Amino acid sequence: MDVLKQYLSLCWLKNNPLELPRSLGFFKQNLLFYFVVAYFMQTNMTTDPLESFVEVSIETLLALTFIGVMLFFNRTLYAYIQVATAILFCANIVALPLIPVLIWLTVSEDLLSYYFLGLLLLWEFVLVTNIIRRVLSINIFASLILSLVYFIVAYLGAFGLGQLM
Repeated sequence: MDVLKQYLSLCWLKNNPLELPRSLGFFKQNLLFYFVVAYFMQTNMTTDPLESFVEVSIETLLALTFIGVMLFFNRTLYAYIQVATAILFCANIVALPLIPVLIWLTVSEDLLSYYFLGLLLLWEFVLVTNIIRRVLSINIFASLILSLVYFIVAYLGAFGLGQLM
């Protein structure tokens, strides 16, 4: 429970991921939750469960690979578990209110649901930007660019590769 509280403060931009405990078990739990939630959201957008599984698998693999490559070039690969856990955990926290908003958006297509969706996606972008900024010790502009590249690689890359298959 203590690990959860420490990682939860990341969602309020308070902790440095490098100062958080390294827990392989917590990483695995977050990875599983991330995969299940992403699969749930993807299966609601497509009709083929196998296609959804493949696309979510590619998305997860690309996200984790991007984190590893980023840390490798920064020579901080020792922090992979902490940083990957931090990004996955923040994505999971954002996904908790995101699922009902997506259901609301699908059912009603109310303009307000699009605003909430935009706010949640912006929150996740800010969280990833903050994590990258703190881990790599770079300025905000560079971390914004790296965050944008992260989302392009993970989400659009998975979509593109999924379409090719």
